[in-house]
Amino acid sequence: MEYVPSLSKKYKEEIIPALTKEFDFKSVMQVPKLEKIVINQGLGAAIADKKLIETATNELSVIAGQKAVQTISKKDISNFKLRKKMPIGVRVTLRRERMYEFLERLICVSLPRIRDFRGIEGKMDGRGNYTLGITEQIIFPEINIDQVSKINGYNITFVTSAQTDEEGYALLKEFGLPFKNAKKN
Repeated sequence: MEYVPSLSKKYKEEIIPALTKEFDFKSVMQVPKLEKIVINQGLGAAIADKKLIETATNELSVIAGQKAVQTISKKDISNFKLRKKMPIGVRVTLRRERMYEFLERLICVSLPRIRDFRGIEGKMDGRGNYTLGITEQIIFPEINIDQVSKINGYNITFVTSAQTDEEGYALLKEFGLPFKNAKKN
């Protein structure tokens, strides 16, 4: 038997019917779906310290379960001592099974570990996508806190096929993202 992530099964069995009913979709193909999750980390301090990039790449690879790639600068900026093609961040794009597994770990394990956690903001980007900012990488259980030299944050972007913010918000809420009660646009 083939392995299917539980959130993938939940999407097919529960979320599609719920969203079809809520938005009165005529076809299953109209129901928005989660296309990818992009985890991004900008490291401006990496200009001075090259080891930061390697450490960040390793940490992000462990968290995502997939090799992270370095992002490089596009142009010279003398005020920041930045040269073209210098590594200034890391990112990873998750799709399919790995995406659902990461989302489940994020919702069930990592977000509850945030101190004084009261939910996440419900601000979408206007096209049905959502970006969540995380200030500390130590909320992920994969990171050994004793080996962390510098606390860094991540931007986690949920890219959906939703046409509107309302549809994207409903999709992510159905997946179980703990939004704050009041929806703000």
